[in-house]
Amino acid sequence: MKNKAVVLLSGGLDSATTLAIAKSQGFEVFALSFDYGQRQRVELKKAKEIAKKLAVTDHQILTIDMRQIGGSALTDSIDVPMNRDEDEISKEIPITYVPARNTIFLSFSLAYAEVKTAQNIFLGVNAIDYSGYPDCRPEFIASFETLANLATKVGVEGKEKLKIHTPLIKLTKAEIILKGVELGLDYSLTHSCYNPKENGSSCGSCDSCQLRLKGFKEAGLKDPIEYTKSY
Repeated sequence: MKNKAVVLLSGGLDSATTLAIAKSQGFEVFALSFDYGQRQRVELKKAKEIAKKLAVTDHQILTIDMRQIGGSALTDSIDVPMNRDEDEISKEIPITYVPARNTIFLSFSLAYAEVKTAQNIFLGVNAIDYSGYPDCRPEFIASFETLANLATKVGVEGKEKLKIHTPLIKLTKAEIILKGVELGLDYSLTHSCYNPKENGSSCGSCDSCQLRLKGFKEAGLKDPIEYTKSY
């Protein structure tokens, strides 16, 4: 019998690579996505396509209206920062940070994992080529794993502890992309843009697009997704 894993799947490059890694390690995958009122709703369509392509056992999309809270350019009427250089991107926590998002998502994934008797949760956070989000750091993941084993029946009574896997956390964006290509992942299925056009094409100018384009360039590959202008 295969070990089971819950994989948080946003529809983005990192989460798709994480899903491919979990599959390659022999896990039976249960994918979990969130409709949280995000500006980049096209990513939910992409998450469905990725889950189908990679043949997960189950894919759930949970609805949480984080627009009621706001406080982020992704969930509020706040402009997404554009055309920032690398120093600006890494200088401070950006307005695209969604308050406590990974804590909220991991809490739901914990419940889902308990129901599915999965003792592994995969999350595509990265602490190198990223936008400075506090809930992408190794310290946060280690703390949440401790919490997970204190807060759940399986953590208290189970023979094995719950494990939070972050296979990308120490990789550059280029290394992530090359890993996905090695696993046969089709990156045209993914979406990263914070400010996509109505037709779903990526802006190429937001922090997420710039980090993605930089990763493909450093990997020596062309990004296969559609942008509003050529790169």
